[in-house]
Amino acid sequence: MSETTHDTLAGNAERGEPLQFHETTEHHPETGTLLGFWIYLMSDCLIFASLFATYGVLGRSYADGPTGMELFDLPLVAMNTSLLLLSSITYGFAMLKMQANQLRGTMVWLAITGLLGAGFLGLELYEFNHLIHEGAGPWRSGFLSAFFGLVGTHGLHVLFGIVWLVTLLFQLKKHGLIPENQRRLFCLSMFWHFLDVVWIGVFTFVYLMGVLP
Repeated sequence: MSETTHDTLAGNAERGEPLQFHETTEHHPETGTLLGFWIYLMSDCLIFASLFATYGVLGRSYADGPTGMELFDLPLVAMNTSLLLLSSITYGFAMLKMQANQLRGTMVWLAITGLLGAGFLGLELYEFNHLIHEGAGPWRSGFLSAFFGLVGTHGLHVLFGIVWLVTLLFQLKKHGLIPENQRRLFCLSMFWHFLDVVWIGVFTFVYLMGVLP
């Protein structure tokens, strides 16, 4: 604080006047949140890259156990994939409604997105439960350990995304489309589309290549 500013504040205090601060601008940069979230997504990319690399090494380590060709139900996985990709489209509709400043439409499309994400998780849990009951749990072989690690980590991300989405719905209902909520919607949009891109890699690298002899 400069000497002139200090003298001004002291003079105001002596006269009983309220303190006045002439610098009223926000120190937090407008793009700080988005930049931080991009950095988080890049760190998440490293996590999934490590899991993909682990699966690439262990994907054929069956230990005389079942293979992907014997275990994977491609029609079920294709249905699961369709739900997640469709949820990405519905989230896009929510963003369009947000840009048009239509709160109700935004919340409706977000709710549909959450339901599609929940359907995706339900089918994934059904698949995991079926594999474990068939004796193909993550402890059975290196292949299954890598499979459960990669697919399960993606499923946890979808779960966290749904929790975030539900929390955001409450925030929208309470405060509306204020700038803070719009920024949160944009961050969740990046996260949700990121999960779709990762799942396309999982579907191709794990499931489609897994059924090859």
